[in-house]
Amino acid sequence: MENRNQQLTTSASGYDLRPLKGEQREKVAASLTPEERYVILDHGTERPFCGTLLNNKESGLYACRLCGLPLFQANAKFESGTGWPSFYQPFDPEHITELRDTSHGMIRTEIRCRRCDGHLGHVFPDGPPPTHQRYCLNSASLQFYAEGQQPAQHTAS
Repeated sequence: MENRNQQLTTSASGYDLRPLKGEQREKVAASLTPEERYVILDHGTERPFCGTLLNNKESGLYACRLCGLPLFQANAKFESGTGWPSFYQPFDPEHITELRDTSHGMIRTEIRCRRCDGHLGHVFPDGPPPTHQRYCLNSASLQFYAEGQQPAQHTAS
């Protein structure tokens, strides 16, 4: 499945998945704050219980802060008690890339935005039904859009 997803140019939900790279990615990243750059581009992690989206309870969707690709619906968000916004399923599984992460002396699954390769967080198999997954995200990686609003799409040209 990983190889098939790497070749996709449009997701099942209709979004452009062509990779955002090089100069184009840097141009979009120019507006990021130092913390957002650290998290998204350098694969950092924000401190727990400090993210701006942790306690957001509004209806809407969460998109990649760098490229605007929709990542999670607000109705899939749950309180995990971990200190980071957590979701039990993605907006579209094709919008997320999963990679084995062996940093910090443990084995985890890192999640990245499929389009821009921005670091989002990690996924763990201890979430609620129906998926039993906990997508643990950095607020710095996400931009929230209230019900009825849509993110601008930064796509490959």
